[in-house]
Amino acid sequence: MKKKFIIWICIFFLLLAAIISLFFLDLNKNDNKNLTKIKVAEVARTIFYAPMYAAINQGYFAEEGLDVELLLTPGADKVTAAVLSGDVEIGFSGSEATIYVYNGEEKDYLQTFAQLTQKDGSFLVSREKIDNFTLDDLRGKTVVGGRAGGMPEMTFEWALRQNGIDPKKDLTIDTSVAFAAMSGAFIGGNGDFVTLFEPNALQIEQQGFGYVVASIGELGGIVPYTSYSARKSYIENHPDIIEKFTNAIQKGLDFVHSHTDEEVAEAIMEFFPDTSKNDLVNVIKRYRSIDSWPTSTTFTEESFNHLQDIMIASNELKEKVPYEDLIYLRD
Repeated sequence: MKKKFIIWICIFFLLLAAIISLFFLDLNKNDNKNLTKIKVAEVARTIFYAPMYAAINQGYFAEEGLDVELLLTPGADKVTAAVLSGDVEIGFSGSEATIYVYNGEEKDYLQTFAQLTQKDGSFLVSREKIDNFTLDDLRGKTVVGGRAGGMPEMTFEWALRQNGIDPKKDLTIDTSVAFAAMSGAFIGGNGDFVTLFEPNALQIEQQGFGYVVASIGELGGIVPYTSYSARKSYIENHPDIIEKFTNAIQKGLDFVHSHTDEEVAEAIMEFFPDTSKNDLVNVIKRYRSIDSWPTSTTFTEESFNHLQDIMIASNELKEKVPYEDLIYLRD
């Protein structure tokens, strides 16, 4: 009798636990229904964007009443196309993209409202081990670079010019390889060097196909490298959403700056299922060492002008565009 009583008690508590779980699951669903859905076109999936992934995983967007869906959209040109077509509300890519749209005389052009990174996030990888590397080692060599007119390629060329190297005459830069195929092209034998974001650069090293010899970010200086933009009309009609989104990104930046490399790695692991925690820690440490992440989402006019100087040097821009037109600053 006592045994049956214990069994019934166990069954009762199991049923009670199931009911409570369903209750909280339903509450969670209702909470999600109350969130505003925002689609974001993401130019690449890289550890370089750790503050954004931390903001999502730590629930900072949900705290602001937003449910963010990331859509991988390789290439800044494709990101802007997705925003202009209305497929997404917000674009995340190189800041140069908004300048191209503005100069294309688009009436409802894109405005940038928050930055996430302040340095180029790519690293120069050599096929051969080079001790005491300098940019002069690139003379006469072939580099698999980024897309012509994109920030990675323009920043690389700017760094070369700053060091007395003509990117058109002193070496060969192959800009024909698609961003997602650059690692594979290098492994397949293309080029003496390649510029890669993380975790691709680290993976090349671990596989024995190359050696990281320089950070393009260190060479390129402070620049509003990757940022968030939206149509001017969308920002005007939804200033509350833009403010909430920016608040969440700021919390993500604060998290990265106030937590250890290990804690940041744990916060973004689900976005990089094929990368070990140890590798995540090493890459985060590498990005932190070159001061990749700003402390604030706010653009400065000085950094925006530096961005345009880089574009002008690459013959991708004839004259500077107004800071006040393209940068949305909250009151």
